[in-house]
Amino acid sequence: MTQIQPVLLAAGQSRRFGENKLLADFCYAGVTAPLLAHSLQPWLQQFERVLVVVPMIYQPLQKALQTALNDDYHRLDWLPSAQAEAGMGHSLADAVSATAEAEGWLIGLADMPLLPTEAIAGVADLLKQGAVLAAARYMQRQGHPVGFSSQFYSALSILQGDSGGRHLLKQHHAAIQFFDCQHPGVLTDVDTPQALQALQASAAISTSG
Repeated sequence: MTQIQPVLLAAGQSRRFGENKLLADFCYAGVTAPLLAHSLQPWLQQFERVLVVVPMIYQPLQKALQTALNDDYHRLDWLPSAQAEAGMGHSLADAVSATAEAEGWLIGLADMPLLPTEAIAGVADLLKQGAVLAAARYMQRQGHPVGFSSQFYSALSILQGDSGGRHLLKQHHAAIQFFDCQHPGVLTDVDTPQALQALQASAAISTSG
């Protein structure tokens, strides 16, 4: 079976949020926990282990997740990124370089707490079936997660800056195989406190209906 490495990028600086947004409380399905804990849940439902890329000082994240995830906490592999402050590209390059034996990488963002499990499973399946690039999509809009086959190892391992793998997806757009999802969570991330409040309100409506 094709070995797909799940990667959650959690090394951002949260500059627009004003503090580490991944530690902010978020309530979903009646459970209040750090934002990162909710973002991790669908990944832990699909994979036995998940690689989490973090800044060099990440002990507060560890402490928060030990409480929130309980036994599932031990299924996380932590990868500190020395150049995380320079942008997402460095974090992604570090993750790919550290797992060079993988046959593909499934990349997610740590500030997407409503990402549906089906999107993760769907994009992973496309990679396993031979897609060189794959991504979730909602109403014709490309979202996350995104998947890269080992064909892109060299390009991914030298990424820099804050664009992550976006330029690769744009450059090779015709090669992307999409998993069409019926949930807007594949597009929804959190950058500001206002965005978190709006997402919390939306989540409350969706779980009460």
